[in-house]
Amino acid sequence: MSDLTASADHSRPRTRWGWFVALGIVQLVLGAIAWFDVIAFTIAGVIFIGALVLVAGVFQIVHAFMDREWGAFALHLLVGILYVIGGLLLMDDPFPGAVIITIFVAAALILGGILRIVIGIQHRHMPGWGLLVVGGVISLVVGVMLYMMLPWSGLWVVGTLIAVELIVHGVSWIQFGLTLRKTA
Repeated sequence: MSDLTASADHSRPRTRWGWFVALGIVQLVLGAIAWFDVIAFTIAGVIFIGALVLVAGVFQIVHAFMDREWGAFALHLLVGILYVIGGLLLMDDPFPGAVIITIFVAAALILGGILRIVIGIQHRHMPGWGLLVVGGVISLVVGVMLYMMLPWSGLWVVGTLIAVELIVHGVSWIQFGLTLRKTA
């Protein structure tokens, strides 16, 4: 066997294509369920984020005590404590956390939209600049609408993002698995 054939076989996934398709189907089904109950998935998503922040805080506190001589012990300890408190607050009452996350999403959309509009206008001599401006306007409008619909938008934004993510990944894994099947 030549080196080229050996390296091509080595780069292929060892898992059978059916497992990728099955994973895609599971994610697609979960995405559909999330789509129909975005509020429940918003709550679950915020609680999960809170748990991640809590774990990060615990590790930050442990790290602060393990590396005391590093010079920033008090700062690392304070940040760890704030993470733990923030994680507990998110898990205890996910609705305000969902609103805060929605504010961040809206701000990112608004800022990203403005940036794309400015970049598009600055590069209007290039082909496709109009699509960049249109995409920026859409992001700007969606961000402003999310902000204007607060606190109600906080109930469904995180769940909708989770649903879309699951659906897109599900379709991607199915397509990847079927492509592997064709190449096998």
